[in-house]
Amino acid sequence: MTDPFRLLKADREKARSNGDPWADLCVVATISPDGQPRSRVLVLRSLDDQLALFFNDSSPKSAEFSQTESLSVLLYLHVPKVQYRLTAAFTEVDPNVVAQNWKLRPPVPRKLDWLYETRPQSSSVPSRETLLDALDRIPESTTAPATARGYILVPTEIERLDLDQPNGVHDRRCYTRSGDEWSEAVLIP
Repeated sequence: MTDPFRLLKADREKARSNGDPWADLCVVATISPDGQPRSRVLVLRSLDDQLALFFNDSSPKSAEFSQTESLSVLLYLHVPKVQYRLTAAFTEVDPNVVAQNWKLRPPVPRKLDWLYETRPQSSSVPSRETLLDALDRIPESTTAPATARGYILVPTEIERLDLDQPNGVHDRRCYTRSGDEWSEAVLIP
């Protein structure tokens, strides 16, 4: 039986080693509290052979995560020409692990996380200059704010679409988890 996690890891490594800008990104789809569809590009991290998302609790994503038990996650890796669609449950990452990973963030996103303490993510500001001035006043920090969050993705279904087939017929497979086992189905593309 094919392990879809091994395939995903190998495809991401191939993409990363060949400079694919999407190797560490994904699109997460959720539903807003008022029932509207939302999608956004997020950094997809590897955490102890698991997939994880990190973001600030002030983000509208937090409300969307809190009202559902599963997410839809899309990865497109240009170099290997492979698309993954995941349906995933999620669990919170231990706050100590979040704090350690937060230190790996670039300086500007770290400053933004601290700005969110007084101005929530996605809130409006009078101008870009106001935003930049507020960021300039945030001191450098190596300590994560209490609002830093992380979520481990626990896929229940992984669909892999290999677009790079010599005969032009995409290879589409769906892997479904039952306990610790995966079943595989070949799908018509």
